[in-house]
Amino acid sequence: MSEEISIKDQEAIALLRRGGKLHAQVLDELEKEVVAGNSTLDVDDRAMELLEALGLEPMTLGYQPRFAPRPYPAATCVSINDEVVHGIPNEDPVAFEDGDVVSIDLVTAYQGVVLDAARTVGVGELAPIDQQLIDVTKAATKAGIAAAQAGNRVSDIGRAVEAAVPEGFAIIRDFCGHGVGYELHEAPQIPNFYIKGKSPVLEPGMVLAIEPMIIVGDDPGVVVDRDGYTALTTSGHNAAHIEHTVLVTEKGPEVLTVR
Repeated sequence: MSEEISIKDQEAIALLRRGGKLHAQVLDELEKEVVAGNSTLDVDDRAMELLEALGLEPMTLGYQPRFAPRPYPAATCVSINDEVVHGIPNEDPVAFEDGDVVSIDLVTAYQGVVLDAARTVGVGELAPIDQQLIDVTKAATKAGIAAAQAGNRVSDIGRAVEAAVPEGFAIIRDFCGHGVGYELHEAPQIPNFYIKGKSPVLEPGMVLAIEPMIIVGDDPGVVVDRDGYTALTTSGHNAAHIEHTVLVTEKGPEVLTVR
């Protein structure tokens, strides 16, 4: 990941806007696959069908991050219950059951630009604490996006996310948001909690992946599974992950990964 923060030009922004709508369309359809009896493989297979039909490239398929021992083998990450992120959907598929909390993370390329978004949904009727978990994560994401104002600093996003998470829930600190648009991961890193000291100033044309990950309880710890990717909560409690690609503009933040 380059340390230099990129400002997207108008051509890239136009592509990101078009690609973002298609990206959201795919996630809308993938949510429909998250029902009891379907599996994580159904989600990934459907994603591949949709991406091909819409002219999007699956950026995680074959991607080799620095932290992992091998390239990632799927188009999506599908994480269930105490799996926080990077759940592999196609190597050992898991069937969804009523009450499951399921996160779908998708990164795509559209005509040379990159978009990143994630959603967490429930299967059937959720336990009240799990519904609250999703609601808290949505609120935290909304607060973080609202703080992505030109002239603010990156740390203001983390401050806003932290303020939106009530007692009884913990913010995962092992993963953070990041720049996106020209590459899958760009500068700056965007922690979901406040860090004292100067951080980069937000400027129009910056494109950010803002993505709080929240756990039930007060233990934010995670551990990576033997598959080299799947991150699980050390407490065994459920987690949620919501993410959008956001453009910083002079008029305020613009969420790109919506229809």
